[in-house]
Amino acid sequence: MTREDLPKVLEIMKREFPKWHAPIVKLIAQKRKDPLSALLCALLSTRTRDETTAEVCKRFLQRVKKPQDLLEIDQEELEKLIYPVGFYRNKARQLKELAKQLVEDFNGKVPDSLEDLLKLKGVGRKVANIVLSEGFGKPAIAVDVHVHRISNRWGLVKTKTPEETEEALMEILPREYWRDYNRLLVAFGQTICKPIKPKCGECPISKWCGYYNSLL
Repeated sequence: MTREDLPKVLEIMKREFPKWHAPIVKLIAQKRKDPLSALLCALLSTRTRDETTAEVCKRFLQRVKKPQDLLEIDQEELEKLIYPVGFYRNKARQLKELAKQLVEDFNGKVPDSLEDLLKLKGVGRKVANIVLSEGFGKPAIAVDVHVHRISNRWGLVKTKTPEETEEALMEILPREYWRDYNRLLVAFGQTICKPIKPKCGECPISKWCGYYNSLL
């Protein structure tokens, strides 16, 4: 796959996206409510299935509307509120520290720059870019395992780390597709382009895929 192929490939994926019924769809609906929702759901989603995270976030965001709410919730209640996400006890403590940081350092608001987001407890580049993209509507490329794996499987990039993938994609991916790229590739990776035994026979873009063409 070449950079020239990308617009056509991504337009096909946007058209096919509703047919995949991917778990990420429900989670995106929770993230797009506001920047705080995007931040909290992104943190809860680490090492947790999207289906589980979506259900937890729906319940969690009915209780938590602002960082101060997290500070007022008892630790044990917070753990129950976010169960069964992975490492829920650690995440409950992390959320408490995050809320304190938001209140003390950012006047209770989620910052809207990559530099400031990376200062927050537990926030790496993936989470920060998700907040910029889903929470603030800014162009950003969130690179998770699906984005890293599929971009390399296509032959679009040749990178060893998500950070390298993000940097490479920023060079070749048209800016208008930055926000869509994560959701499209995550949904694609969850349903069609799986890590093991990808469904190449069902893939709408196989003719552009380096992996598929190497099998012919």
